[in-house]
Amino acid sequence: MSSTRKTDPTIDVKVEALLKQMTLDEKIGQMTQVRHFDDIRLEDVKSKFIGSVIHTQGPLPGSDALEWQAKFAAFQQEALSTRLGIPLLFGVDAVHGQNTFEGATIFPHNIGLGAAGNAGLVEKAAAITAIEAKATGFQWVFSPCVAIPFNEKWGRVYEAFSESTELTAELTRASVKGHQGSDGKMGVMATAKHFIGDGATDFGVEGGHTSLSKEEVLELLIPPYQAAIEEGVAAIMASFNTLDQISMHAHKAMLTDLLKERLAFDGILVSDWKAYSRFGENDIILAGIDMVMAVDGDLEMFQEGVKKGVKSGDIPLGRIDDAVRRILRQKFRFGLFDQPYPDKELIKMIGIPEHRSVARQTVRESLVLLKNEKQVLPLKKDQKIVVVGEFADNAGLQSGGWTVNWQGTSENYTGATTLLEGIKKFAKKEVYYDPDGSADFPDVDLALIVVGETPYAEFFGDIGGEMDLFQHTLTETHQNYLRSYAEKGIQTVVVLISGRPLLVTDQIKQCDAFVVAWLPGSEGDGLAEVLFGEYDFKGKLPHSWPKSIAAYTGKFGPNFWDPSADPLYPFGYGLTYAT
Repeated sequence: MSSTRKTDPTIDVKVEALLKQMTLDEKIGQMTQVRHFDDIRLEDVKSKFIGSVIHTQGPLPGSDALEWQAKFAAFQQEALSTRLGIPLLFGVDAVHGQNTFEGATIFPHNIGLGAAGNAGLVEKAAAITAIEAKATGFQWVFSPCVAIPFNEKWGRVYEAFSESTELTAELTRASVKGHQGSDGKMGVMATAKHFIGDGATDFGVEGGHTSLSKEEVLELLIPPYQAAIEEGVAAIMASFNTLDQISMHAHKAMLTDLLKERLAFDGILVSDWKAYSRFGENDIILAGIDMVMAVDGDLEMFQEGVKKGVKSGDIPLGRIDDAVRRILRQKFRFGLFDQPYPDKELIKMIGIPEHRSVARQTVRESLVLLKNEKQVLPLKKDQKIVVVGEFADNAGLQSGGWTVNWQGTSENYTGATTLLEGIKKFAKKEVYYDPDGSADFPDVDLALIVVGETPYAEFFGDIGGEMDLFQHTLTETHQNYLRSYAEKGIQTVVVLISGRPLLVTDQIKQCDAFVVAWLPGSEGDGLAEVLFGEYDFKGKLPHSWPKSIAAYTGKFGPNFWDPSADPLYPFGYGLTYAT
């Protein structure tokens, strides 16, 4: 299988020439990814020949983009002062915009992009993410997540596009293309993740066991990776789950035999967090992992362990050379040897109106209308409207996990607009706000009730999982918001902010209209534009919508490919004002 990306034929010559000069320590250094704080001191970059730096949860590189760039430039200077002057790769979890930098444009999470189903828009969003990531000093993003979620209990459902393999493959192709650009010059390295079966674990457990057959894996889960590889994706990240009772990080048959050889992936196979100590140490290198997140105390263990393994003959030197060759290839492809330092001119592009306009369009197209009795929607500008619930005026709550912080935030953040702010833009009469459902405003025509899930990421969001923080239903407090207004005889419109379909069968019956907004990100006014009829609803369900808790008695939830599924709304459902 060949990539559609045109590769400079001289790159392989440069890679081989550089590889021949490298010592074993320098090669292992290239395979090492560390955090810019805690894991290393600045001088360690040079002494340990570090190949990559990751920024994630923890102290910020600086107070503004210029300081972020300066921090990474200092690390880069250390790398370039080594004997061979191989530049560093800086990676970041920018999964819906440059979401680690407050003030950046934050797009709807992938589940919303799946609802929009607009590949061109996905490509635009990815291209903007690339610009704003580069503006803050990065050349590599750990996105897109191309999982196929089978069970809404999984805490990462929102990171993936859809339960549909076909739709996921289409949007994966667009995302990789947008992130990486046509020639890598304006783009960043994209990462398809997590290989493979992360969203298809039994009972939706993060990092659990995937019991699918080999045939099912090939048919249902592989196509998005094929699409990514055909687009020349620079990296693929291994998954925490097990397959065939083997940890994916140590699964040579999948990582090397299938991914690298059969699918002809020639990029970097990167581990997930702290994989060296978690998944069999040198086993993961033998299985095919090229770059290791040697974080939280793994650095010395990783470098010394791999060196010992090579000297003892347990790890063939050819496996090390393959890993380093892949890493150097991407550093040449994406121009790091020519332009190793961040571009200060890009800073002015962060969060600009043109970027936010694309994000607002993405919000509009992602919204799914499930119910609209008596045409209560669109809202009328001369109605007396009360907006109910804390989610209505909180950018953090409307954005979900991986926003400003790993687990998200419950606060407003720089540059974002909330739904309430959007409603006030269009309404001609005073808009009342009832944040906790306890107010009693006179002569109200309509209650816009905003409910949902508080932010979470990874296993923190598993329903009934290790943390046990979430449930299939709305909280009792949020159910009461709707119940209290419906009992007053006031027309009610419910807006659901969530990272997955929830069990809301009773609430849909109680209200006059029901809108699924997913996790819209920083542009809450895009939601208001559709509610007031400035634009029509376009979104279609990227997942089958569960009818009752009975849908989760087995390994998976309701999925359109399962003939026994009995969803409340089928995959692809979504009303418009016209219908």
